[in-house]
Amino acid sequence: MGIEIINEPNTTTSWPMMNVTERYKAVDPELAEGTGPIGFDWLKDFYVTAYHRLRDADKGALPADKAVVFHDGFDIEQWKDFMRGDDGRLAPEFKNVDTHQYLMTAEMMGCPQTVEGYDDFVRNTYAPMIAEMSEYFPVIVGEWCLFNSVGCGVDTHGGQSVLNGEEGAQAETLTAEQKRSLYQGVAESQLAAWSKGSGFYYWNYKLLTDTMVGVAVTDAALHEKTADFDFFDYEADETKPVD
Repeated sequence: MGIEIINEPNTTTSWPMMNVTERYKAVDPELAEGTGPIGFDWLKDFYVTAYHRLRDADKGALPADKAVVFHDGFDIEQWKDFMRGDDGRLAPEFKNVDTHQYLMTAEMMGCPQTVEGYDDFVRNTYAPMIAEMSEYFPVIVGEWCLFNSVGCGVDTHGGQSVLNGEEGAQAETLTAEQKRSLYQGVAESQLAAWSKGSGFYYWNYKLLTDTMVGVAVTDAALHEKTADFDFFDYEADETKPVD
């Protein structure tokens, strides 16, 4: 185990894609004036400074057997040349890059909102990306889940919900069997993709079930609920949820 310096810095790559100021309306617009994305040059300098402070022996250094993890800021290719030695090889102190990959992000990148579209995007975009980046540094897919607009029965516009003013579907568009097949399919393709890296963590075994008809907004939808819905094919997959 170890520490991640900062989680999900909203960078110049993710800011316009997320349309942040519209997705998350400011409570105090005047106070929010001037808010904007984080540049990668600044973020890289911040990471290097933070890393050396964490390892500073005079300040109670983080033990050498504890990893320091860098979040990719939603643009994993930015880190190909990060913390490289003079010989071009990965610096020995470099640890892991954390990348968060969701189907809702794929939708924002133009992935068709269809079963076939999700499968194709995961297999031909996410999987080769993880494989390629793993040649440069250890990659952890620190967050992923099954959530997608098809399962919700409505375009969620990149994972937005009632909390962002988006209304959910008023009626089920898929049968229980169709929904089970959908989620088991996207689970299978994603697990195959993330296995090309150094490891992965399912995001809380959580599904945004507040967008599902008949499920309360307050339902935590942890892995027990996901298991109840039979969205994972546990017999075929050795990756099991862990309490």
